[in-house]
Amino acid sequence: MINTVFWSLATAILVTTLLPLTNSVQWYVRMWDFPRLHIASVALIVIMAALPVAIAYKSLFMGVVAAALVYQSAQIFPYTPLASVEVATQPAPNSTDEVDMLAVNVLMENTRHQDLIDIVAREDPDVLLLMETDAAWADAFSDALSQYTTVKSHVADNHYGMIFATRLDVLSAEFLWPSEDDTPAVKAVLRAPNGPEFNFIGLHPRPPVPGNDTETRDRQIKDAALMTSSADRPTVCMGDFNDVAWSWTTKRFKRYANFREPRVGRGMISSFHADYPFMRFPIDQLFVTENVGLVSFARLESFGSDHFPIAATVFFEDSEGLASVAD
Repeated sequence: MINTVFWSLATAILVTTLLPLTNSVQWYVRMWDFPRLHIASVALIVIMAALPVAIAYKSLFMGVVAAALVYQSAQIFPYTPLASVEVATQPAPNSTDEVDMLAVNVLMENTRHQDLIDIVAREDPDVLLLMETDAAWADAFSDALSQYTTVKSHVADNHYGMIFATRLDVLSAEFLWPSEDDTPAVKAVLRAPNGPEFNFIGLHPRPPVPGNDTETRDRQIKDAALMTSSADRPTVCMGDFNDVAWSWTTKRFKRYANFREPRVGRGMISSFHADYPFMRFPIDQLFVTENVGLVSFARLESFGSDHFPIAATVFFEDSEGLASVAD
């Protein structure tokens, strides 16, 4: 009985570790990208529990579980404070050069509209990205959005509405459907207060859940990277990626576009699920190119959504003036 229990656990740990390595787009494969910390924790508990127990082929058992533990730990290690910081925080040369950004998945069914309106009023972002916005959210935010000179709205009742608002000078701003489905992305070319132009990209692709394989999501994320790789401006990308920071899709996204990630070296700063502390994952992302200075990056308080808001303050200047690896 003990052999069956322990080897069943080892098999489950091994299978859930190996499945994502296939790069399959099936949802039941890609879902295992998410709980790497949880799988690593289970593996460690199983190893500790097995130490005093007689198990058939114990050396093989311990090797299998330990290998899974090491691999899973290596994947999440960059998202711990033990790793080196990838994007240094630093003050802008002048406070007036700062650009405040806020990205929020509001949860379409959430009725705590005023709570988020209060957060937006307090943070007063120069660039605001709201996701899952239906008619009720658009109506509730009508007064708050009147404070912005440019507002682009895609209102939908399918959890993929999006509102983009900014008070910065806008050279262009449009919704794109890069994956040829009904999940929009926003691409804007904006001018910072001190003059530099920069790209802002907002994403909200579909998650890997029953009925949603990840081919479309992965293509949308890749397309956003390709848009950035061909750009000659600094770029900031934010949004609910429905993908964890350590997945191969996100790693490819970073590599293609030469993005840097503020989470690296600072901790997971998990943004979903707001209601379940032990089942949280870093899926609301912020990426910046090398010529973007980072003043701050934070997860804000819950307001009834299943996501926490993500806030960032950045600035733009010549790349020689920006630090790259250490606070």
